[in-house]
Amino acid sequence: MSNNRRILYISQEITPYLKASALGQMCQILPGKVQEKGFEVRTFMPKYGCINERRNQLHEVIRLSGINLTIDDTDHPLIIKVATLQSSRMQVYFIDNDDYFQHHAVSDLEIRETPEENDERLIFFVRGVMETVRKLRWEPETIHCSGWVTALAPLYLKKQYADDPTIGNAKIVYSIFDDQFEGTLDPRFVEKLIADNISKEDISILGEAPVDCVTLNKLAIAHSDGIIQASENIPQELIDFANSLGKQFLPYQGETPDAQAVVDFYESL
Repeated sequence: MSNNRRILYISQEITPYLKASALGQMCQILPGKVQEKGFEVRTFMPKYGCINERRNQLHEVIRLSGINLTIDDTDHPLIIKVATLQSSRMQVYFIDNDDYFQHHAVSDLEIRETPEENDERLIFFVRGVMETVRKLRWEPETIHCSGWVTALAPLYLKKQYADDPTIGNAKIVYSIFDDQFEGTLDPRFVEKLIADNISKEDISILGEAPVDCVTLNKLAIAHSDGIIQASENIPQELIDFANSLGKQFLPYQGETPDAQAVVDFYESL
């Protein structure tokens, strides 16, 4: 790894902002441990409606908010909020928008409450992260994506932002968890990606049928530099797929992340 010791984490969820989960705890503990090793770390996650803004001391970053992201011919304002994770003093940025994330408490995460919107929600979240990091002019050496909500990040980084001086040169790591969504994404998902300047060739792995979670994970694997098995039981099909593409692969390390093993993995890419 070069003298650039900046690592960007894009996470599906982070404890303690949401109910504790294996994914959320991993996305809290690992960046904190990596930060303790002298790396500069920033983390992004969606601003789900059940996150208590007052209790968690979220506030909007006006200078980063305000741009519109066009998805399927509709403009969606990007709102950026930030909080500090007290345990590690780590900054966490939240991607928010009235269309995709509720502004009142809901019984479950929007990705499960309104799954019919997940295709556009994923596009908005990933593009929101990219545009915010560009505005920050913060150049990460490595970008580590965790969970299927982040699965479009490798694709966008490699294809839409490859020439961007801020994020285009970063190595991309994708962690696969046993957290999966049921069913399939909107049948027009591929059409919406193509309308967003993604070529049909770059997403040929999605095929013609509606996209399920395994296929979405394959898309992330195909455009990543390294893959981490973050849960003990993930579909063998995904491990075989990563191996068939010759991707560097870090096997399951246990419930508590081994930060040194992960840092060594970053440096091997």
